[in-house]
Amino acid sequence: MSAVIHDGTAVLGRHLRKVRHAPAITVMTQTMPIVFLLFFGYVFGSALAMPGEEYRAFLVPGMLVATVANGVMTGMFTAAQDSHRGVMDRFRTLPMSRSAVPVGQAAADLLVTAVGLVPLLLVGLAMGWRAEGGWLAAVAAFGLLLLFRLAATWVGILLGLASRSEEAAGQLGGATFMLPLLSNAYIPVDGMPGWLRTVAEWNPISAVTTAVRDLFGNAPVPEGAAWPVAHPVAGSLAWCAVLIGVCGTLAVRRYARTDR
Repeated sequence: MSAVIHDGTAVLGRHLRKVRHAPAITVMTQTMPIVFLLFFGYVFGSALAMPGEEYRAFLVPGMLVATVANGVMTGMFTAAQDSHRGVMDRFRTLPMSRSAVPVGQAAADLLVTAVGLVPLLLVGLAMGWRAEGGWLAAVAAFGLLLLFRLAATWVGILLGLASRSEEAAGQLGGATFMLPLLSNAYIPVDGMPGWLRTVAEWNPISAVTTAVRDLFGNAPVPEGAAWPVAHPVAGSLAWCAVLIGVCGTLAVRRYARTDR
């Protein structure tokens, strides 16, 4: 365990230095969620039955969850880049823990995300959103967001290590943009056709979004929904445990394979 922590910290430092030396990418990834929040909040909100302020209170938690769900894309691209450019082959030749490389990448992404969510929260506050559930519940919501980001990143790392090329990882990563659209992150799912509503409610993003809304005190838990949405905190923790347990284990094993 000490070797994993020591070596993982070194890998974490490498990824943080990469972020520092690529400010344009960092600015873009931090700016786009804010742009989408403003666009959805003031353009789409006017087309929904919810009044503007009510929709923005509904939207901000969903946008936070959609942002952390992008860990699938960033984790996939970073892992594929290091894998296909020979960086991970060089790591394999070093006397270091096999799990340290993917663990270090996931930890670095988690730190960057924790800082990056702050501007999005501030813009949400400026739009009129408030955390109505108390500060303890708000801290729990933020913790759940980071836990789901960790789960999403492990999914991305696994897919990135399994990808055939950087280009393939980039194309598949871009397709993950659809995942929040098939959830309750942006709109209520009540008006969806039955089969589509079922798909949306079993999307992990829907469970986490409902849990974050409930913890922030922005919207009640819907009645008659699928189990993960009807029990959002338990459903979110279950999804995170499954994704981290399965994808984390498979990602470490995939990295340890010398033949990729």
